[in-house]
Amino acid sequence: MRELLKIIVLCGMLASGWAQALQLSAVRLWPSPDYTRLTLEAPRPIAYKYFSLGNPDRLVIDLEGVEAGPPLDALASQLAADDPYIAAVRAGVNRPGVMRLVLDLKTAIKPSVFALQPLGQYGHRLVVDLYPVQPAVSAASPAKIEPRPAAETRPAEPRSAESRPVEAKPAESRPAGKPAAPQYARLITVAIDAGHGGEDPGAIGANGSREKDITLALAKKLKQKLDAQENMRGVLVRDGDYFVPLAQRVVKARGYKADLFVSIHADAFIKPHARGSSVFALSENGATSAAARWLAKRENDADLIGGINIDVKDPFLKRTLIDLSQTATINDSLKLGRAVLKQIGGVNTLHKGEVEQAGFAVLKAPDIPSILVETAFISNPEEEKRLNDPDYQDKLIDAIVDGIKDYFAKHPLTAPARLTRNP
Repeated sequence: MRELLKIIVLCGMLASGWAQALQLSAVRLWPSPDYTRLTLEAPRPIAYKYFSLGNPDRLVIDLEGVEAGPPLDALASQLAADDPYIAAVRAGVNRPGVMRLVLDLKTAIKPSVFALQPLGQYGHRLVVDLYPVQPAVSAASPAKIEPRPAAETRPAEPRSAESRPVEAKPAESRPAGKPAAPQYARLITVAIDAGHGGEDPGAIGANGSREKDITLALAKKLKQKLDAQENMRGVLVRDGDYFVPLAQRVVKARGYKADLFVSIHADAFIKPHARGSSVFALSENGATSAAARWLAKRENDADLIGGINIDVKDPFLKRTLIDLSQTATINDSLKLGRAVLKQIGGVNTLHKGEVEQAGFAVLKAPDIPSILVETAFISNPEEEKRLNDPDYQDKLIDAIVDGIKDYFAKHPLTAPARLTRNP
């Protein structure tokens, strides 16, 4: 009887040990210019502790009850040599029941470590965001962009008769033999937001296309087309496969001193027959339709899927909501949206013939006309195929550019210029 009791106790101890052992189901590394994100996913919550070390800079993360497995073993292979912040990754048992993860850093960082509850396709996630102590030059503080010579630009016209257009300054007289330095005029800046990214794939098409890939391809084409215009330039809110929180997308656009904000998406619906393109603007007073309200909620859930630290408060967003009591920006957004929608209608079927409105978080810049373009339904197999066709992408982007040009033809910019380049 005593021996049987020992066996029962021993089995209980072993069962307890097995219950505590945890293998990660996935490990993902997402480098970006602003920060690098490490995501550890598991079937149940991951208990952890972390601390930083200097000389050299390292971040140490102790994972309690986690044991080695293929995802963790493959982490080092995911690290790119040009990762802005991580030089090397090491993992190993530190002491019984504790797996230690060490990130060798290229620079001093401010870590943000937080857990996410299961959502959508994901289980429990532990997220490690590495922000530089000294922020790199990014959208919030854009690097100098080489201007075009005055001969290749045309000045923007005023929005009202009382305002004078922003013109290039006349060249100063120079001694013979010394050509005059080129002068530069106002450039219209369009912030281009490729929807989703990184942890957030967006909608998935019937044939496996990911919304985040299609939106990035379209965003890059839109930048290229805008840069080819005489007095325009495009700036990308994200230029790779990484996640940018919705409020931060607004911050980036304002950091670029953008004149317009265009967010690109590829819609999805529960039924595959839904089709067509749509354009949305922000609403202060509720959505214009149940479908618009549903879509805004789904797009706003990107923060939950992509993963943000909800303990970090954003005072900028509060100021934005206060500033939105002024309706001028929304009125301009509607005008821009109508111009773009009209042009898109010549390329694809329109899901709705008018610009709709809802509470899209990504459109809440207080001083930048902003629209969200749902290019097509990626959940429709036919439209998914077209969205992956480079020729169709070009036609779609040409239509958006023509819409932007039509908007400025009817509503020219007012002085002062946001971006004037002189030598």
